[in-house]
Amino acid sequence: MIKPTLLILAAGMGSRYGGLKQLDGVGPSGETIMDYSVYDAIEAGFGEVVFVVRKHFRSDFEERIRGRYGDAIKFNFVEQELENIPVGFKLNPERSKPWGTGHAVMMAAHAITTPFAVINADDYYGQDSFRILADFLRGVEGKKGEYAMVGFKTLNTLSEAGKVSRGICSADENSLLTSVEEHHNILAEEVNGIVKVMGDNSAGERVEIDKSAPVSMNMWGFTPDYFTMSDQLFIEFLNKNINNPTAEFYIPYVVNKFISSKSASCKVLATPDKWFGVTFREDRDKVVESIAKLVSEGKYPTPLFNK
Repeated sequence: MIKPTLLILAAGMGSRYGGLKQLDGVGPSGETIMDYSVYDAIEAGFGEVVFVVRKHFRSDFEERIRGRYGDAIKFNFVEQELENIPVGFKLNPERSKPWGTGHAVMMAAHAITTPFAVINADDYYGQDSFRILADFLRGVEGKKGEYAMVGFKTLNTLSEAGKVSRGICSADENSLLTSVEEHHNILAEEVNGIVKVMGDNSAGERVEIDKSAPVSMNMWGFTPDYFTMSDQLFIEFLNKNINNPTAEFYIPYVVNKFISSKSASCKVLATPDKWFGVTFREDRDKVVESIAKLVSEGKYPTPLFNK
């Protein structure tokens, strides 16, 4: 049986965080959040990791990865740049960033031939999440158009540092995704529970959010036909947005298009794990504390990798 591949989106610069958060050591031996994802993927049976990076930091990033993981797993690197667009399109000179997560995934088309998972480099997803997704991917080997999204309970995805945006999902009776709707300004309040704050200030109207509603934290499972299908969608997207300096081609946009056209289905895989990450600089201390707790409970060794 072919082992699935893990695709890690590591090209973002972390403007809100204030640095290259992908390489920030938050574990007892300087491990990054990404290191824990790689460790969990190995334990779940993934056979290779592909990193999406930017050209200007690839050398430093690659050196760090090779020095840390050694022979623990096979790994590869691909680059995402804003000029990586189809022939015939001309970039708006005002554009300074690549085209989003959907575009990032497309950069790995030449590097992946197996069913694959997609995650963010700066999010912790949990051991059960990787096992659940790996099982799904092994089951769709050789198939087309059978995708998956790991759905976290809204309650398990909040930040103590401030309001967050979350893609809240709807699914049918077969746990097949019907839509992902982006909601902004979500937080937990002692009096009101989990709410979405309407308007631009803290005094805005509160709309209750179901604490158990499945949320997309950008943990997806795809078969390789995803690449060909998304190529055509990207061309359609560029025809409408090539002159927009801020438009981004996101994975949920791609998946929603696939679902609405019935060219693919997407299973929502429920996970009991609690997400955490470093959206804001203020999140870091909580992440360090959470990882230290997992290590003390024996969930992870330290250091993670014995080269």
